[in-house]
Amino acid sequence: RDSRLMTAVGPLSAEQLRLIDAFWRAANYLTVGQIYLRANPLLREPLKSEHIKTRLLGHWGTCPGLNLIYAHCNRIIREQRTKMLLVCGPGHGGPGIVANAYLEGTYTERYPQITLDYDGLSLLCKQFSWPRGIPSHVSPDCPGSLHEGGELGYCLLHAYGAALDNRDLIVCCVVGDGEAETGPCATSWHSNKFVNPVRDGAVLPVLHLNGAKIGGATLLSRLPRAELESLMIGYGHEPVFVEGDDPMTVHQLMASALDHCVTRINAIWSAARTRPASEAVRPRWPMIVLRTPKGWTGPKEVDGAIVEGTFRAHQVPAGNCKKD
Repeated sequence: RDSRLMTAVGPLSAEQLRLIDAFWRAANYLTVGQIYLRANPLLREPLKSEHIKTRLLGHWGTCPGLNLIYAHCNRIIREQRTKMLLVCGPGHGGPGIVANAYLEGTYTERYPQITLDYDGLSLLCKQFSWPRGIPSHVSPDCPGSLHEGGELGYCLLHAYGAALDNRDLIVCCVVGDGEAETGPCATSWHSNKFVNPVRDGAVLPVLHLNGAKIGGATLLSRLPRAELESLMIGYGHEPVFVEGDDPMTVHQLMASALDHCVTRINAIWSAARTRPASEAVRPRWPMIVLRTPKGWTGPKEVDGAIVEGTFRAHQVPAGNCKKD
């Protein structure tokens, strides 16, 4: 079969699928909790107006996709002992990245007061976009952060900077479809031409097409697949497509895609490091095109307006919920 078209039959066992989906759903829940809640994070009592923050500030739309990528990168790291770094271009998805860092224990290692219990979870939710708390974007406060979102366009530049002269490092770089429309990002796709697989690591771009930016549809999400594939091939990549809105199917597709891409990167490294310099060729590096709905798993409609899969999911759906 064409290796670029992954089927729903993937490498995850039933138990692996259950666990990675549970982690993803927990990250989605913590993302929403940080945006909306100042108290009662596990809904141990009926939700009341005083449990909801007065000023709701955050970005939900990109987070389900970021949480999916984060969970699957963790699987690769754990199972294959891969040396991997994640650069999150849609840095406005700060609550998602913080949620994952908390779930895996990294956040508590850096901030011991944010404990892995009810009190710590309460503080985690309350501090987000809160006075004397943490910003809504991926900021320097976030453990391991080297790329702050907000000023879009530079994620690939930072990813390639991390990979150069860093042998055996794979930098998974998430490129949002809004950021992909910026001039710096459009030029940065050519950075793969400066990578020497003998001494450098690799960048694995994940172009996340959720269909919308803050105020409307995005260009690349509207391109026919053949045209988008040709564009990425022209940039020097071998695109693998992962598309869908059924979580279990997408989990298997994403696992297959990541396994394929990591195997391909290892093969490029091995070939380059064993053949003589006179036989060197510039490889075509793998990448993933991930197409999932904006605001995936969130409300389908709010007040009669479609939310999931549209620009309305970009920031805070149901923004009047404290009063409604």
